[in-house]
Amino acid sequence: MSEPDPRVGEPGQGEPGQGEPGQGGTDQGGTDRLRAAAQPGAGEVTATVIVNASAERVFAGLTAWERQSDWIPFTRVRVVEGDGGEGSLVEAITAIGPAMVRDEMRVVRVDAPYELRVVHCGPLLRGPGVVRCTQMDRDRTQVVWHEWFHLPGGAAGRVTWPVLWPGSKFGLTQALKKFARLVERGALP
Repeated sequence: MSEPDPRVGEPGQGEPGQGEPGQGGTDQGGTDRLRAAAQPGAGEVTATVIVNASAERVFAGLTAWERQSDWIPFTRVRVVEGDGGEGSLVEAITAIGPAMVRDEMRVVRVDAPYELRVVHCGPLLRGPGVVRCTQMDRDRTQVVWHEWFHLPGGAAGRVTWPVLWPGSKFGLTQALKKFARLVERGALP
């Protein structure tokens, strides 16, 4: 698996759209923050699934942002800025009981139907992510979802990550399996 594009945020390399300072926008401070967030973190998660559908259908399902709530447990997803394409800001809120995590993602590259790149640019979750769709034959596509998170909490975060990683990988894999079933049934996009 290749590393994330270190040029994310540079002119001509998927620079995001305008945004509020501190929200991963393109003001000087926002650009610098987005570049910093785009660097791979130590918390790496990868999940893969085979979907019995064309790459076009699979990619359309992945980029139906609000519909991700149908297959990612406890999570509501919405586009808060833009049209869901390059430069858009997407928000995912995961809530279990009183605990809530807000994830902000700037879409930095859309190469339909093959690749989608985001940068998690919120205050807690930061780091690049990529989803790749590889068509294996006419109606069979491999999806690889790869994230590189910056671990919060310094040394404590690095010590905690090995405990959290199996749950993160398991959860992402289960979500992708549910996604595959929805696409195969025609319920997505």
